Amino acid sequence: MSTTTPTREGGGYRQTPARKVLAFLRNTWRGLTSMRTALVLLFLLALAALPGALLPQRSLNEPKTLEYIEARGWWGQLLDRLQFFDVYGSVWFSAIYLLLMVSLVGCLMPRTRDYIRSMRTKPVLTPRNLARLPHHASAEVDSDSDDVLASARRRLRGWRVVEREEKDGARSLSAERGYLRETGNLVFHFGMLGLIVAFALGKMYFYEGQVIVLDDEQFCNSGIYAYDSFNPGLRVDGTELSPFCVQVNDFTATYTDGGQPLAYEADIEYQAADDLAGDVWHPYHLEVNEPLRTQGDRLYLLGHGYAPTFTVTYPDGEQRSGTMQWKPVDEITMLSEGATKFEPPNTEDPEAQRENQLAITGLFAPTAAMQGNILTSSFPSLNDPMVAVDIMRGDLGMDSGRGQSIFEIDQSMVDSGRLEKVARENIALGEQITIDDGTKIRFDGVRQWVSLQVSHDPTQGWVLGFAIAMFAGLGASLFIKRRRLWVRVTPATGGEDERRTVVEVGGLARTDQAGYGEEFTRIAEDLLRRDRKAH
Repeated sequence: MSTTTPTREGGGYRQTPARKVLAFLRNTWRGLTSMRTALVLLFLLALAALPGALLPQRSLNEPKTLEYIEARGWWGQLLDRLQFFDVYGSVWFSAIYLLLMVSLVGCLMPRTRDYIRSMRTKPVLTPRNLARLPHHASAEVDSDSDDVLASARRRLRGWRVVEREEKDGARSLSAERGYLRETGNLVFHFGMLGLIVAFALGKMYFYEGQVIVLDDEQFCNSGIYAYDSFNPGLRVDGTELSPFCVQVNDFTATYTDGGQPLAYEADIEYQAADDLAGDVWHPYHLEVNEPLRTQGDRLYLLGHGYAPTFTVTYPDGEQRSGTMQWKPVDEITMLSEGATKFEPPNTEDPEAQRENQLAITGLFAPTAAMQGNILTSSFPSLNDPMVAVDIMRGDLGMDSGRGQSIFEIDQSMVDSGRLEKVARENIALGEQITIDDGTKIRFDGVRQWVSLQVSHDPTQGWVLGFAIAMFAGLGASLFIKRRRLWVRVTPATGGEDERRTVVEVGGLARTDQAGYGEEFTRIAEDLLRRDRKAH
């Protein structure tokens, strides 16, 4: 008991260790829940988010992030240990986020309590000397007190008004307006808090995936393995995605004469929910920035490209055809690069199968233009397709257990000599080349592919609502003025007319905003009739 009781020492009190700890915690809480701290934390949160925009993030593209780290040596490794490549999931970003939420809640609760108390409080008493107020006017009018006060009540409709009796037969009205200013202030800050909470929940339950779909093919949102890349939220494991399917029927790209894209449009069909069981398809015209919204998901059209088709005829007459998307390396001319890979047919020996794999790599030009022997493209439309290919034979490394890009071959297999180049040639549509063992490779055609993105964010409606509330609250707190006005009426003395009354009007703006002077003048002119005797 003695450890918590202050003891008298030298005429004062000496705090015990327990009381010092309590005082420290109390002061820390007061500092954390101040509005100044909330603003500082909001600034720090914006500052902490900058690395997420400037540096590659694992959640978006892990291979590119690893390349970035490796290219920068110890500096990249240091940034990786400090979680700069996973900013939004880092400990320090989460700590700032959590502290900001606590600070906002802590500073809003007492303000809300004070606001409710002020809303229930009547306007303050009429000052004894209205002439000392910043705004003042008085006159003797030809009306009695009841008429003046009734006129004042009509004129102050929309104000909070209280009538009071004073000494010597005087009566007064206390009026106040602009309570919505503080309401707007609270709405703004609660909207900010709600926005922060909605973003946090969105990061937990959102998912986003990209997939490339060839024309006349389907994509179904059945699981993460249906995507080329998938970015899940913290509470998403990919097993309970919203079920829907999309069939890409046609794609059209419109370009300027200089090759700049004007519009990307895809005619698709989709089915969702009960449509899946009944095999019912609905048509939709998909355009950039005009997503398909279904099952709580949004399907975006991001871009497009080309997928050349090759047919390989082996020496025994067996044929294999392959169509694989190639990625654009020039967005203006759609010059593309890629790799179409083939397994040898009728080969049971695993070693022989690995040593005789084929890969057709190189460049594809939708509108061919030759610069000597170098193939390039002069326009993004499919006017005169041509490919410049390297035929690689050997072990493609597809059985190594490591992930491999569909757009390129494993360069380590080339460096080790297990994959060799056996031919290089430019091939127009319909042409073929023959390699040393008699295998023929023919360029048969071109298909188009579209890049689609599926985004699921269950809190987007809440985010929009809180953002609107923030702007509405900010507008109210900026443009609504809190002001007070008092009217005192006193029966005139010493006159023959008992109906004459001395009227005093005083006003006070509770904010520094200009404009109340004009409003006060208008009100005073209405209350102090034109037949007044001005004082």
